[in-house]
Order: sequence, then C-alpha cells, then structure tokens
Amino acid sequence: MLVQDRTAAPKSPKSPRPLPTTLHPNHNNNNNHHHHQNYRFSPSKSLDFSTWFSENLYKIIICFFLIATVAAVFFLRSTGDTAAFLYLQSKSQPIEKTLPFPHINWNHIPPIADRASIYASFRTEKWIVVSVSDYPSDSLKKLVKIKGWQLLAIGNSKTPSGWALKGAIYLSLEQQASLGFRVVDFVPYDSYVRKSVGYLFAIQHGAKKIFDADDRGEVIGDDLGKHFDVELIGEGARQETILQYSHENVNRTVLNPYIHFGQRSVWPRGLPLENVGEIEHEEFYTEVFGGKQFIQQGISNGLPDVDSVFYFTRKSGLEAFDIRFDEHAPKVALPQGIMVPVNSFNTIYHSSAFWGLMLPVSVSTMASDVLRGYWGQRLLWEIGGYVVVYPPTVHRYDRIEGYPFSEEKDLHVNVGRLIKFLVLWRSTKHRLFEKILELSYAMAEEGFWTEQDVKFTAAWLQDLIAVGYQQPRLMSLELDRPRASIGHGDRREFIPRKLPSVHLGVEETGTVSYEIGNLIRWRKNFANIVLIMFCAGPVERTALEWRLLYGRIFKTVVIFSQQKNEDLVVEEGNLDQLYKHLPKIFHRFSSAEGFLFLKDDTVLNYWNLLQADKTKLWITDKVSQSWSTVSFNGNSDWYGKQAEMVKNVVGSMPVHFQVNYKDAMKSDQSVTICSSEIFYIPHHYVADFVDLVSLVGDLEIHHKIAIPMFFVSMDSPQNFDSVLSTMVYKQKPPSINSTIYSAQAPAVHPWNVSSEQDFIKLVRIMAEGDPLLMELV
Repeated sequence: MLVQDRTAAPKSPKSPRPLPTTLHPNHNNNNNHHHHQNYRFSPSKSLDFSTWFSENLYKIIICFFLIATVAAVFFLRSTGDTAAFLYLQSKSQPIEKTLPFPHINWNHIPPIADRASIYASFRTEKWIVVSVSDYPSDSLKKLVKIKGWQLLAIGNSKTPSGWALKGAIYLSLEQQASLGFRVVDFVPYDSYVRKSVGYLFAIQHGAKKIFDADDRGEVIGDDLGKHFDVELIGEGARQETILQYSHENVNRTVLNPYIHFGQRSVWPRGLPLENVGEIEHEEFYTEVFGGKQFIQQGISNGLPDVDSVFYFTRKSGLEAFDIRFDEHAPKVALPQGIMVPVNSFNTIYHSSAFWGLMLPVSVSTMASDVLRGYWGQRLLWEIGGYVVVYPPTVHRYDRIEGYPFSEEKDLHVNVGRLIKFLVLWRSTKHRLFEKILELSYAMAEEGFWTEQDVKFTAAWLQDLIAVGYQQPRLMSLELDRPRASIGHGDRREFIPRKLPSVHLGVEETGTVSYEIGNLIRWRKNFANIVLIMFCAGPVERTALEWRLLYGRIFKTVVIFSQQKNEDLVVEEGNLDQLYKHLPKIFHRFSSAEGFLFLKDDTVLNYWNLLQADKTKLWITDKVSQSWSTVSFNGNSDWYGKQAEMVKNVVGSMPVHFQVNYKDAMKSDQSVTICSSEIFYIPHHYVADFVDLVSLVGDLEIHHKIAIPMFFVSMDSPQNFDSVLSTMVYKQKPPSINSTIYSAQAPAVHPWNVSSEQDFIKLVRIMAEGDPLLMELV
C-alpha cells in the first residue's frame, strides 16, 4: 500500500524548526542566516609570515577541511550521484529502528493568520474546494455560480499559468507556499492532494461547511441545499429521522451503497473486491435522529465514482458511461461498525469533521481520498458522528479517460484488511487530536501508509489549531456498549428499485461476471495468507509491481532484498540465510492463516492453487530438478561442511523433530538440498519452524539446506501437499521467457523480471489465466 516517501519536517512560519530533509520544490531555502561579527582592532603585530602561519595553523586546517567537505558535497550533487550523496547523509544520521511517535505541545502552537494575500479580510461559511490541472471546465463555470458558496481552486504543477475564473479564488503553487502552513512541505506538487492546503485556507477564512468536489461534476439543479443537509442546527435544519442500515449482522463491516439507490451491479471505488458479489438488498433498516451527519456522501449520475476494474471491464467500446441512480430513494445513514467508501468528488464536510479532510500523501493517487474516508469514519464515531449517503447530487461526465489500475494499487491490496483493523481499533486518549495522531501512527505500523503520513498528520493537526479550529469533544463509543436487539417496531422497510444497467453489453456480461467472480474467489481463498517475496532483481524497478500483481490476491506482500529500501518498504535480508528472518514476519502477522514464500525468479499462477490444502506444508519435494539428495565423503567440500552443521542441529532436536528427520533421511552420508524458490507454511507449523530456526542459532546453514531439513523435521514428506509437483521447472533460463510459460502449471521457474517492461510482458502472458490482469497495463 505504498509509494515513494517524500519526507519533510513541518515548518512553522514564525518559530524556527529544523530544516526538512527534503525541501518542497516551491520553497526557497532561505533559512541560512548570515551572522555578522564586530571586529575590534588589536595592537599591530609583526607581519612575519612564519609567525603568522604558526599562530593560525589550526584555523587554516579547519578552513581547508570545510572547503573540501563543501566541494565534495557540491560534486556529488552536481554529478547526479544520488546514491553516493544519500549514503553520506545516511552515515551522518542514525537509522531509527522503530517508528518515532511525533510529540506535539498542543498548548504552544502559534497562530497562522493570512496577512499577505488579497483575501486576508475575506470571510464566508460555505466553500467549494476543487483541484485544477487544466483551464476552467464548463462544469467549473457552473459550479462557481452556485448561490451562497465560494469556489476555491487549488493549483498544482500541471495547472496552466495565468489560470483564472471570475468569482473563484485561485491559489497557485507560489501562493500556497506563502501561506505558512506546515502541510505544504509534505504535499506532492503535481497531485490533487494539494487540496489539503485549500481546506486549511477555507477554514482560516471562516468555513463552516466544505463541499469537496472535482471539476467535471455539475450539481443537479445548481442547488446544494436541495440535495444535502447543509444546515444541521438552527432554523434551516431539517428536524427528522434518517433511515439507517441495520447493525444486526455484527460481522458486516462494509457495504455497497449503490444497491440502495438502484444499481446492484455497480460498485464504488474503494469497496473491497471480495464484497462486490454481495448484491442483495437490505432485509430491513432502522432509524437514527438527524443532526450529526457531519460527513455527507453524494451519489453521482453519469460517471459514478467507480474503480478501474469496473471502468475497464464493464465498458463496451468508446461509449461514455451514463449510469443513473434512483433520485427518489431516501438518504441512508451508516451505524457505528459499518463503513462505506467516501470520496473527494462529491462530499460535504461539516465543521465538526474538518479534521477528517486530510488527504494522505504516501499512498497512490486514487487511494488517498478512500483511505482518508475510512480513517475519518472510524474517528467520526469518537465524537458521535456518522456518514449519510444521499441520492444523486451531481452529474459527472465520462471523458473516456479512465485512470490506470496502478493509481489505485493501494486500494485493492489492503483496503479490506484496513476496514477490519479500523473497526477493532481502540484508543484510551482523552482528546480527539491525540486519538487522530495515535490512529495515524497505528496505520503506519500496520503498513497501510508510511511514516510520511504520520508526520503529515502531525503537521495537519497543528495547522488546524493554528488557523483557529476547535477540536470537537469526545463521546462514548457505541461499539463498546451492548447492542440492543432490534424489535419488530424498530424495523423500517425499503425495497430498492432495480434500474437498468445500460453500461453492460450483452455480449460481455457473462464473461465479465465470470472474471470478477474468479477474482473474488481467489481473493477469499488467499485473503489471510501472507506472501513473502525475495527480490534478487532491482527493487526500485519491480517492488511496487510485485505488490500490484500479488497484492490483489494475498493478505499482504512482504518484500526482502539484499539492500533495505525504506521508501519502497523493502526489508533487508541475505538470501543465503533468509529463513532466519521469517520468524519476525510470522510474529508480525500472527493471525495469518499461512505464509507463502516466493523468489522473484518464479512466477506464481495463484489460480491453480485453489485446491491445495492450506493446512499442509507445500514444497517442491516431488520436482526432481529442485529437490535432490547429495552424498559426501568427509567435510572437506561445501556439502560436507553443511552436512556437519546439519548433523549438529539434528542432534539437538527434540524427539518428534529428530524422528521425522531420520525417517526421511536414510543415510548419514547424504544431505538434502532444495532450491526453495517456493514453499508454504501453514499457521499451525509456524511454532515448529521458529523452534527449528532457534536450534540453528549462529550456524551458517544455507537456505537451500535449512529449508528441506526443517520441512522433513516438521512432518513426513508423504503428508506434504503435492500442489507444486506439476510446476514448470528448468535449471537454466531459456533465451525467451515465454517459451516455458504455462497457465496450467501452479508455478513457473525460472523467469526474469528486472524492469517495468519485463513486468508488463509477464502480466500480459499471465492474463491467460487471469484476464483482469490486463487492467494493470
């Protein structure tokens, strides 16, 4: 769930702070203050050169050293040897082994006032915030005319110079940088997530409601108040009860709201793919009193907010989507414990939820607002608030330019696990902002985003306080109270309409349903299996691709390589003894059903593993070219030395391990060697594996020797699952990869992927078994 880190420390406009490790492109490095010393004339001394040299020798040495250091740094920067420069930096800074928790003095945050811009004295309560990358669209020209709302357009590096629209406030990159917000140091300069700067600007200038929108949506009827609950208190507020989804099924944590509004076969971006097949309407609803729907999600006609899997598999030709939802269906609320995808295209945030507007910066583009939505919903429960979904509020036009799957990679990899994590998460903190920071930290620890977003959260919360935002008070969590039974009198019925799905071509309906169904089956089968990969190839070119490919299927993907890469969340591990690193992964994912190890020179055809027994060990013991027994004489050669260490370990094994091992190994003068490119360890064997690793201790038994020794010690080979016995295995790679590939095999070895082009070729050939893979390229 991760993209490259853009680490930067927050910077206050008034109080000095340490320089960020990475300066934002639009910030000038003006923090070097020139100190001027006052020199007094001293009595004249002899101008003898030798005397002067001896008295000033240490100064000369220091100056020479400083000049040499500056020259070296300048040379590294100017020649582009980034690796060398980063190496120098890393040597000067200790590497932290644990994620540091930000410490904030909440009572000493200086205010940030707008004193420089021409809007310094402007105040209004209702704002529309959009990101603009092109000249004003027709939709935007209509949006700016909505009565009573101020349009705020946030520019980025793609925005044309001279961008202007009468009636709108436009903030260019330069203007954003001058506002003094800490978050400016974190947001990428080429992305819509710069809207975070805009939210702060709106709050600073009196915002009480913010409509989060995009530049291709037109408000139906040009009246936001007609569709949303713009007023929650006072004369304009609707005093009413709202239909609410039932919480009777305690195992349900997420749902598809499009079903309620008449489209069962459409699903929103951010809905876990394993939930796509849940298309039945509600048996009954309950009700909740209105007034705390602090986040209000609208439905979009035309092109609703759908993911790329839907967009590219449900479209016939180049015809634009024009999907319609039931405008007469009642709005519906979400009870605590159940979540729904929330986007940044068509959503109103009330002031009590302004803290939830923060768009994460360390995840892929189209995942940012969805992760924000789930994160925000969980925290909304802490103040007694809830999300309400509304019937069609805008019409968005399909420009026939769907975004690529790669921009959503963090959605399909971990969103299901994230929802479960959030529902179970608890905090004992006594103020909302402390809970927010604690949750952001916990999400980084779990790998849902990176440390960058922990720092970003700290900057965001400080900026909120600095612009005058008052954090809401906490309320007791309903989730922790006993759930009242839902009586017959409390039930409310609503039968959704079944509107025509005009987007489905007759000729492709069956195929698409079959492909989506397969993906859901695979995901459900492996959803609690952790994939551990070792990448011998260049991780900077392949790590994200491997996560994109296999993260769709497995619980999570852990990647090891010879060198650590914090930006790509790649852990360091020596392949020769990689088994010694596995216990910490087992501990990290202690609830996983099992662990599948895979080297990057082996292709995994996961669709052929459904019949495998996930309670048994899998390894290539029946693949003759992978698993073999080598005889030796003495310990003079490598095999002899390895065998001697194996003998020492076996001698210290508990009886059950030792009996299993000796039953499998008929001779003391031989040792089993397995290439160990792929193997599987179920949960109930994890403790045995950890015990065996501890018996090895500091002995340098090779991975290819240790793994088969462990496997035959844990269980008899006749009990291993034979799923890998039919894999394609060659000892030497062919001249062309594709000549050995078979979609019918469980795995294929060897296979070379060392670049994005190699990955694209692999995906295209694997699409024979998983056609939806073509959406990745």
